[in-house]
Amino acid sequence: MRVLVCPSGFKGCINSHTAADCIEEGILRALPKATIRKVPLADGGEGFVRALVDATGGQIRRLPVMGPIGNPISSYYGILGDEPKTAVVEIAAAAGLSLVPPDRRNPCITTTFGVGQLILAALEEDVQRIIVGCGDSGTSDGGAGMLQALGARLVDINGNELPQAGGGETLVSLADIDFSGLDSRLKKVRIEAVCNWKNVLGGLYGVAHIYGPQKGATPKETEILATALHMYASVAERTIGKKVSNAPGSGASGGLGTGLLLIGGSYVQDMKQSCKGAIDYQTPRGKIPAEVATRATKHGKPVIVLAGSIGENADANYDVGINAYASILQRPSTLDEAIEEAERLLTESAEGTMRIVMVGRMLNGSFVNTTK
Repeated sequence: MRVLVCPSGFKGCINSHTAADCIEEGILRALPKATIRKVPLADGGEGFVRALVDATGGQIRRLPVMGPIGNPISSYYGILGDEPKTAVVEIAAAAGLSLVPPDRRNPCITTTFGVGQLILAALEEDVQRIIVGCGDSGTSDGGAGMLQALGARLVDINGNELPQAGGGETLVSLADIDFSGLDSRLKKVRIEAVCNWKNVLGGLYGVAHIYGPQKGATPKETEILATALHMYASVAERTIGKKVSNAPGSGASGGLGTGLLLIGGSYVQDMKQSCKGAIDYQTPRGKIPAEVATRATKHGKPVIVLAGSIGENADANYDVGINAYASILQRPSTLDEAIEEAERLLTESAEGTMRIVMVGRMLNGSFVNTTK
């Protein structure tokens, strides 16, 4: 049997490379003679830099930056091994949800300032292109922190600069964005954002309401964010002369997509958002498992999804070519317990799933047990 293993990461605990190794181990426990090809997938979130650096023979650069809660952290970006000279920045490495302690998760105050610092470091290397992976963020500041790190001034009606890296809630008082101090080198590079372009900044389906609660926002904080990002959109639209609130991709990474638009970024629209550990009714909307299934269906290949949990209306995934799905959890547990045991759970789930596949093939007479 030949098996293609192509996972995204399990948000906050297992990157895509580790997930591929765990699934491979589980399959081989059940079927030692299986031929396995591992293709870890990167969607712009955790593991994005490593995936592209590994694929091109590039290098990782490490440096300290400001983390999402304002503390110094060790971060990184990549320089790809092909031409033109390209840097790749992973938002999760500077403003990721996994960098925000569970008891500090409040997207009203987390910042993308560190993302701007990564971009500045890449500019120092005279790159011609910067690819920004938008995924797994723990922020909802619209990219305001990133803009401040790059030299922009965000000011209130009195001309006072908003607190540097103050978080999304400070945008409630935003009156203008001054780009005169923006790093001039940004005009000489092409910036591409890899994101889920279906995410928008404002409205009922904007990032505050859809993703704010996932990042720790209470109902009150969600409304504060919605108001703040509405103000941000209004000022941004006046600044660049075009609508951004509902622009495709403007809501990526808590609205950082809007910040990238303001500095001339463009979107790579064929990269999709990850499943974030769960499979549910949102998965068919451009997320990695559905994209894999769509392609596999064209070649008549069955697809099985292993997920952290099974969410609402997950059966919608049958319509996009996913033949079966299963949770890796074995018993009721807390999130912390599940994260701690994630590698074991994924390995054992892959083994169990493959044994079920073997039973099915035995029943229709198309498989000979070669495990002994």
